[in-house]
Amino acid sequence: MSRLLRAVAFASFWTASASATDIDGTWLRDDGNARVRIAPCGDKICATNLWIGDTSKGEAAGDKLILTLARQADGTYSGTAFDPKRDKTFSMTITARSGALTTRGCIVGGLLCRDVNWKAAQ
Repeated sequence: MSRLLRAVAFASFWTASASATDIDGTWLRDDGNARVRIAPCGDKICATNLWIGDTSKGEAAGDKLILTLARQADGTYSGTAFDPKRDKTFSMTITARSGALTTRGCIVGGLLCRDVNWKAAQ
């Protein structure tokens, strides 16, 4: 599939899936340590760190995850997330509710998972 056709298909998917629980936007992590912008980037979705409070674990502003997600019948988004800084790919599920997200990232075939709650930035 050509790059243009993929972009058009993605734009159609993104527009069709837009709702009050859309994942596009700026989000604050529940521990107050991160502000992230989720938005289309090419034919993928990117989650880019806008601000990080505690950088001791190697997180920095400008770091991004490249998400390949599909909306599921139950309204969640699932697929993979690629972290180019660490050259790691893991499974990702995002559950969206009005003004809130829960992200679940898993490694080792789903044996090790971590959930993080987010609220929409004001």
